[in-house]
Amino acid sequence: MTDQEIPPIPIPPMGKEPHFWHPDSDAYISRSERVRETGEYWSAVPVSVAGLNVNMPADVSATLEESAHALGELDIYAGARFGAKNRILGPMSSILLRTESTSSSQIENLTVGAKNLALQELGEGKGGNAAIVVGNVHAMEAALTLSKRFDKQNLLEMHKALLSTQPEMQAYAGHFRNQLVWVGGSSVGPVHARHVGPQPNLVEPLVEDLLDYLHRDDLPAILQCAIAHAQFETIHPFVDGNGRVGRALVHAVLRNKGLIRNVTPPVSAGLLTDTKRYFDALMTYRDGDARPIVECFAHACRYASATGIQLIDALDEQLAQSRELLSGLRKDAAAWSVLPMLIEQPIINQEYLVTHLGLGTMTVRRAIETLADRGVLEQITGGRRNKVWIHRGILQILDDYATQLRRR
Repeated sequence: MTDQEIPPIPIPPMGKEPHFWHPDSDAYISRSERVRETGEYWSAVPVSVAGLNVNMPADVSATLEESAHALGELDIYAGARFGAKNRILGPMSSILLRTESTSSSQIENLTVGAKNLALQELGEGKGGNAAIVVGNVHAMEAALTLSKRFDKQNLLEMHKALLSTQPEMQAYAGHFRNQLVWVGGSSVGPVHARHVGPQPNLVEPLVEDLLDYLHRDDLPAILQCAIAHAQFETIHPFVDGNGRVGRALVHAVLRNKGLIRNVTPPVSAGLLTDTKRYFDALMTYRDGDARPIVECFAHACRYASATGIQLIDALDEQLAQSRELLSGLRKDAAAWSVLPMLIEQPIINQEYLVTHLGLGTMTVRRAIETLADRGVLEQITGGRRNKVWIHRGILQILDDYATQLRRR
């Protein structure tokens, strides 16, 4: 099928309205830059999507069915592999959520290794990108709460969770913007921007329209995710964090529509394999064709399923090797309780285990000593306050997954 033969998914194109921009009088810029950044710009006037009529070509329908089936396979595989009552499923779901959060942040050029992220989650990190990514983890957790009820308050809670780890952004956390935002161009003004968000007075009505769209049950879930995400990015309702919140929103929809129940598939990892395609698809959506962004998310869901299953297998293999190292240990030993927690938190200290296992300090100390003596854990330097222990195999699996994405 040639480019000319590929049928679009036609939607009303985004409107625009003209305005004139003067850089702030106290902006520290040169005279020539002030002249260059003064002039007309066009801000977005997104169309309503609440009652959007979507005519899908047959090939797109087939692709969406395939992608939805792939996500279902991942969810069923996780449930069957670990069992709904198996204590390992919770940590495994958490690490997939963290993988998704890390990938989503990486799209924004916020890269952090598995070790630094684990240290930050433990309260032993040094801040920086790791703290920002932890905020994204919290936003993803809030997204799963949003999946129960699509409303403005839950959406704002997602944003608050995201920005709460960034001190310079806390004043904006959990609030819709009351100022203009734009993508690309100069930080001085929107004159040369690739996309200028709607004027602030349009934001809340547009968000309400989007939430009405999310309550619909007459659309394929992945198509609904793709259009909701593209519309959210077009609205750009926040001063910062729009991309990460918009991708977290996808998981709220997937969970709400029943495609996923057990795990958080790393959909952003699929988008990260070709970020140019992803960003171009957002622009094409605004021009009146939803097909590229729908295909982007369909591909990302299939990628998330395939690599998510591989990641589960690789992490489970690490657990199996660790169980071998503990062979012969009595069944009621506390070390067995620590083992599945290492999937979720591959760097631990005594305080973490006391808090999360509810065991006494001496019991936790003996468990760590056993795990270290058997070669499951290794003590490392790096904690700011306490001694910390690391499961190198699990961290290596997570770093290898991230490296695989960067190579693409």
